[in-house]
Amino acid sequence: MPAPLERTEPRPNERLSRNLAVASTLALILLCLAWELWLAPTGRGTLALKALPLLAAPFGLWRYRMYTYRWLALVIWLYALEGLVRATSEGGLGQVLAGLEVVLSLVVFTACTAHIRQRLAAAKAA
Repeated sequence: MPAPLERTEPRPNERLSRNLAVASTLALILLCLAWELWLAPTGRGTLALKALPLLAAPFGLWRYRMYTYRWLALVIWLYALEGLVRATSEGGLGQVLAGLEVVLSLVVFTACTAHIRQRLAAAKAA
């Protein structure tokens, strides 16, 4: 019998939070790459490497891995802080992209924490 946190039948609200977390993480990955490689690159595009830690997240999120939701909820604050710093220090398109990074980071955090809370509440009820 699988553990309550690793059950195979997700509830509809868990599916919604998972889908939101996956979509916003993928959007953040695409934003980081597009921003640093084409839209408003800083230097020679080496800051595009900041997307690397996020590349592992969608696979774990899609498979309902609780560990992935937990570490992503912590790591995402680095992206939010970077967006806040660049939103206040850059101008033009860079400032808009930084604001978008902050918004996507907050959506990822909210979706991950909602999913964690839903799973823990379901495990407690079981």
